[in-house]
Amino acid sequence: MKRIWGGASVAALAAAVWVLAQPVGDPLIEGFRMVEVASVADAMEQLYGQRAYMSHEMRPVFKTKFAGPAVTVLLKKEEHKEGSAASQGMLDAIDNAKPGSVYVMVLDDGADFAGIGGLMATAMKYRGFAGAVIDASVRDTPQIQKLQFPVFSRGVVPSTTINHYRFVGANVPVKCAGASVNAGDIVVADEDGVAVVPQAHAAEVLKKAQELDNTEHAMIPFIEKFRSIKEAVAKFGRI
Repeated sequence: MKRIWGGASVAALAAAVWVLAQPVGDPLIEGFRMVEVASVADAMEQLYGQRAYMSHEMRPVFKTKFAGPAVTVLLKKEEHKEGSAASQGMLDAIDNAKPGSVYVMVLDDGADFAGIGGLMATAMKYRGFAGAVIDASVRDTPQIQKLQFPVFSRGVVPSTTINHYRFVGANVPVKCAGASVNAGDIVVADEDGVAVVPQAHAAEVLKKAQELDNTEHAMIPFIEKFRSIKEAVAKFGRI
């Protein structure tokens, strides 16, 4: 699937602006916005022995970085003729969510269906969502890129869920691209992918992720100076 980046410097600037534009509030969320997703995934594995990251298929429409509490939405595959009425709950979840939320949507067998498009992305942006993670595909990518609203998905297709899916529930437990997500869990995303941190473990995982980030960043000048990754790993204990 082709992604349009529009230049590394422009994309990096857009990602930085989005991070800075998010509502200031919970210091845990602020902390997760600053750490690398790789360190969050490592922290969850080291502390709890759990896989907390989503499939490699979950990729951004454009380069971005965000973090926020999950608002989960689940749809099941079902052919019907009820139109948008059968999907109303997925729209209500947007209008009822708090600013800073991450919209986590799961469609059963949804690779060939667009869970969201330009209209839903517009609503999420102007309601202050931090981003969206769609375990399905998306459409209207030119509009989403123009909005600069962060979206991760499994792919891009022109199709619709209307008359093909039915809303099951909001803020229910879901399995999103291999990762368990409950309402309120912290979703962290950057160019490496998406990780999920249970609310109860958030403080400990953030502290560990910050430690891992700091260690790795300290290793870079050491490797540059001594030209040996083996010595760096022996000294810092991180790879």
